[in-house]
Amino acid sequence: MTRTEPVVIVERDIKARPETVYTFFTDPAKWLSWQGVDATIEPIPGGVFRMNVRGDGYASGRFVELIPHRRVVFTWGWEHPGNPVPPGSSTVEVDLFPDEEGTTTLVRLRHHGLPADAVDLHRAGWEHYLSRLQTAASGGDPGPDPMRVDELA
Repeated sequence: MTRTEPVVIVERDIKARPETVYTFFTDPAKWLSWQGVDATIEPIPGGVFRMNVRGDGYASGRFVELIPHRRVVFTWGWEHPGNPVPPGSSTVEVDLFPDEEGTTTLVRLRHHGLPADAVDLHRAGWEHYLSRLQTAASGGDPGPDPMRVDELA
């Protein structure tokens, strides 16, 4: 019997060209418009990915693959000691698929390498944040993040 790894898959159609959507994963200021309160983003293979997502802790990893306007892959995990998803222990793959006119992009995010008990929490987080990305990359303002908490002391 083969066991399959749990995978979080979240998709959103975004009314923007893939070139635009791609910048929301490679430009730190644009990324922070939809997710995070502080970040170090070095979008090159081996570059740092480190983000204070909600104000109460950092997720970190490394960029693995970047194909302009098509794909971004980075590792992910939480820096909090004892967390079941340590830094860099899971992988997030983001693929961008343009429609026939090239004006709308399907974003497909796959997050794998998570322990089973972390899947639902990460799915909920990605559902929330990709909805914010959908608004921001389409030219809107997602507004204040309702998941944001007080800053770290």
